This record gives sequence, C-alpha cells and structure tokens, in this order.
Amino acid sequence: MVSTTGWLIGGTALCVMAFGLIFGIFFLYKSKKLEADLLKYAGILVIFTGLFYLGASADFLSVLFLGKNLDNTYGLHGILAYMWVAPAVIDGIYLGAEIIAPEKKKIITAIYGIIGVIFELFLFLDTNNAFTFSLNEDVIDSSFNRSHPTFFFIAFFLATVFVFLGIGFLVKAKQATGDIRKKFTLIGLGFMLFVICGALDSLVAPGIFLILIRIGMISYAWLVYLGLKPG
Repeated sequence: MVSTTGWLIGGTALCVMAFGLIFGIFFLYKSKKLEADLLKYAGILVIFTGLFYLGASADFLSVLFLGKNLDNTYGLHGILAYMWVAPAVIDGIYLGAEIIAPEKKKIITAIYGIIGVIFELFLFLDTNNAFTFSLNEDVIDSSFNRSHPTFFFIAFFLATVFVFLGIGFLVKAKQATGDIRKKFTLIGLGFMLFVICGALDSLVAPGIFLILIRIGMISYAWLVYLGLKPG
C-alpha cells in the first residue's frame, strides 16, 4: 500500500514522465509531417526532460508493485533522474542557438557538450557523494549535495536556460512583430516556466503546491510546441 506522500511524489513524477514521452513523440511526429526541424529538437528535448523523473517513477512503481524501494546502493535513483540533464541541455542550447545566434550555434553547442560530459563524469563516478538520499515515508527522495560539483553544474545549466532560452526568446519577441512575436514569447515563457518549476520541485514539500509545480513542468512543453509549430 503506497502512502499519500508516495502518490504525491511518485505518482505525479510518473505523470510528468508519461506526458513528456507522449508529448515528445507527438512533436517528433508533427515535425516529420510538417517538415519542421526545430520541432524535432523540441520533441527530443521534451523526452529528455520528462525522463528527469525516471528515478522517482521507477522507485514509485517498485514500491507499488513489489512492495520495496528501488535498489539504491550505488545511487541508481539519482543516476536515472539526472543522466538526462546533459543531453537535454545540449539539445535545448542547440535549439535556442539555431534561432537566437545561428552563426554561433556550433561553437555554443560544442562548449556545452564539453561541460555536459564533465557533468556526467562527476555524476557517474561519484554518485553517492553527489546526492543526499532519504526515505520520505515509503519513497526515496534525492537532493543534490550543495558542496559537490554536480550541484554547481546544475545551477549553471538552469541559469543558462533561464537567461539564454527564456530571456533570450523574450528579447527576440520584443524585436519582432505579429505572429513571430507571439511565438517567441510563448517559447521564452515556456523555458522560464521550466526553470522555475524545476528549481522549486526539489525544494517544495509534498502537497498541493508540488502538484501545481509538476503541472507547470508539463505545461512548459506545450508552450514550446505552440511557439515552434509552423503556421
């Protein structure tokens, strides 16, 4: 029997992951149908960000169906959640650079690719020191060790997405007119919503506010889709 806290943490995580996978696959389908390459990158991005909740979802399903937590001896909960961060950031940065700074997209993406590889090395080689794991009633809760390099990488990635993709698209919107302004505004707001909800997700205790935050994590994907959808 899963507790109310378990459902709030694990059940909502599973919903966010499921919606991310469904939306992402839908975006990929629409990108092929509409011949919209940017929508393809958005689809890949949404799939990766949905998989941020794989650790919590796997633990929730393990408790629900097996009556025990995920084997977290080697920090598997944290790895399943955060191994997708670097691919998501690289894909998102490429997507943003394609529109905001197309002439510099290769070098920008290469820089973030290198940073992403370093982050993944810290994540996989020093997992148990990168996180603090605790049992929140019957589900595992993981939070970053704020003195570990992975925390600073995550903070840097979130700041970059907020400034480069969030504020960056809003600046582009201000410079544009008509439908293009509306689309850039939607994309910018979508990425800002993602950063805000992602940061709050690790800070808020289980409850109605956590549900609202995870609804926000689903909503960001739709805002980005509406902004990139041709027509």
